[in-house]
Order: sequence, then C-alpha cells, then structure tokens
Amino acid sequence: MGPIRGSRRKKKVDQIVLAASDSQTLECWWDGFSQRITGQSKSKGALKFESFFKISIKTFAYICSLVKEDMMARSTFCYSNNKPLCLNDQVAVALRRLSSGDSLCSIGECFGMNQSTVSHITWRFVEVMEEKALHHLSWPKEQGEMEEIKSKFEKIRGLPNCCGAIDITHIMMTLPSSDSSDDVWLDGEENCSMILQAIVDPDMRFRNIITGWPGSLSDDIVLKSSGFFKMSEEGDCLNGEKLVLSQGTEVREYIVGDSGFPLLPWLLSPYNGRGLWEHESEFNKRISATQMVAQRALVRLKEMWKIIQGVMWKPDKNKLPRIILVCCILHNIVIDMEDEVQDEMPSSRHHDPGYQQQICESAADDTAFHLREKLSLYLAGKLSR
Repeated sequence: MGPIRGSRRKKKVDQIVLAASDSQTLECWWDGFSQRITGQSKSKGALKFESFFKISIKTFAYICSLVKEDMMARSTFCYSNNKPLCLNDQVAVALRRLSSGDSLCSIGECFGMNQSTVSHITWRFVEVMEEKALHHLSWPKEQGEMEEIKSKFEKIRGLPNCCGAIDITHIMMTLPSSDSSDDVWLDGEENCSMILQAIVDPDMRFRNIITGWPGSLSDDIVLKSSGFFKMSEEGDCLNGEKLVLSQGTEVREYIVGDSGFPLLPWLLSPYNGRGLWEHESEFNKRISATQMVAQRALVRLKEMWKIIQGVMWKPDKNKLPRIILVCCILHNIVIDMEDEVQDEMPSSRHHDPGYQQQICESAADDTAFHLREKLSLYLAGKLSR
C-alpha cells in the first residue's frame, strides 16, 4: 500500500447541541460503562469522561454520529459474556485504544472482551472514519478561508501571504526480525520509524498530510514525493493573490519549513550558516516562530493519540498509515468542535525528542533565493519602495 494522503474538500462542522434527552442518555450510558470497567459505583468516585477519552461528550456524540450507520451495519461484536456492544461501546473501545496506546490485551481486560475483538472494533472504526470524516482534513478551497489563515499567520511574527507551516515527525515501530526490509525503515537516529509529513494552519489544524514512507528518507525526499509538491510546482496550489513588494517584486503564496526543507518559490526556509546579516537573522526568527505552529500540532497529535507516540510493536505497515491518518482527522475534529479539552494538552515539548535538526543538501532554487532576500529586506524596512 502506498503513502496515505489527506487533502479533500472540507465541510464545515455542523454545530452539535445535545438535546437534554441526548445528553442524559449519554451520561446514563457513561455511568453504567464506567462502573463496569472500574468495578466501582458512582458514589465511590466517578471516572471522568474527559480524562478517560481526552474529548468532551459533545465531541464523542459527533464522532458517533459520523460512524453510526456503518459501524452498526456489519456483524455484531460481543463482550466476553456474549452481551452485544452498542454503538457507544464500540466507539469507546476504539477511541480508548487510539488515545491511550494501551495494548490490545490491556484494553480487552479492562473492557471485558478478548483482544481480537478490540483489534477488530478499532480497525472497523479506522475504516469508517477514513471514509466518513476525511472532509475534516483538507486544503482550503474558498479564498475567504485562505485569507483568514494568512491573516492569522501574519499576526504570529509578521510573515505576509503565508498559507501553512510544514514539519515531519517519526512514528516509532518494532518490526519482526524476519523482515528483510528492516534497513529501509532505520532513520538517522537508528530507530525503526515511519514518516508523517504535515502542513498545518495557524489553529494547528492539519491541512495536508502524507505518511507511509520509511524513516530512512530525508525531509527533502518525502516532500518531493508528495502530491502537494507536484500541485505547488504546477501552480495548482498556493496560486492565490501575490504579494507585491517594492520595485515590482512579487511573492506568491507560500508555506514555511525548517532547515530540513528546500528553499522554493512556494516554500520558505531559513538562512543557513554563521555570520548572518541582521535582516537574515531576523527573518530566521520569523520563520522559526511561524513554523513552531506545525511543531506544536505534532506534539499535540502524539500526546492526545498515544497509539502513535510510543513504539508500535510489530505493526502492520499497510494499516499503520491509515491509523495515523485517522488520528490526524480526530485531532482536527477536536479543533473543529472547539473542544475545551484540547486546551489542557501540552504544546511545547518537541515531537521527536533526541532527533537532530536535518539540513537540506539540495541546492536552493535561484528564484526562491532572490525572493527570500527581497522579502527579508522588505520586512526589515531596508527595501526601497
């Protein structure tokens, strides 16, 4: 199976207001469900819904509404005592598996079912979410939406006409010793990993991702293997209104990345080397502060959906990219639903601790080199108007 890409049309989330009866029904379900898995009555200290699932009841209800038809249309899953799982039970199992990262065995023991049932429910949930919720992960199509994104990015550190921030993270794996392709998955830190490349907006929402590539590939190669690269090179993306600088210089829409990415007319990366001019150092600070949005998004993704934070034990390399994609979709749904639980998540620790910063070895694009110089001088007030 090839790399997974997420970039379809986005629909606005319908604001879900739980009716009193719906809210009561979910709360009653949770009371019974939590008592069953903890063995304690409500009077002895209730297990908080938000702390268990890392999302609010409102967001849980919305996710259930997305998957209800497909999840309930297939074969029935049962607990160890042969009692059928309702929709809420199934979504609870899948979300707990994805958010906690606990083993199939551990979750099975907690919920009172065998681990194969946990595995099948989780995979069915992934399949359905991939089909029914992909509209939550897409590149903006409406110019008004893109203008709002550019405005928010400019408020971070003054970069005008910026449409996104790009970064790459590694999803750790332990592969069977018999796997002859082990070496290709070994990254620069000698870890076995799969790559996730993500472009985010200023609200830390994923707008385009590609995953499935082995960890041995450089950031540069992964980017150039993506559909987003092709669309941007051919002018099918980042093709909105250009920013006109002085002396007739124009800067097209662009995204920003760190030193691991090439300097392109539509991708601005920092100046490298020592002894930089003042305007170059200041420009690097602007790039770093803006690109930090992507880093924080990946930190939050891994903190909230811990199945991709630690080391995946002998994962199915064909299924893992789809699991990663669904975790990204869930990340976006939490943002789209304005779920307050996300505010409690950390957003400062690096998503790839122990990894050194990559430096792109590709020669800089001449046009991009001159555009970056003009823009950095313009922002420093040193470009004659």
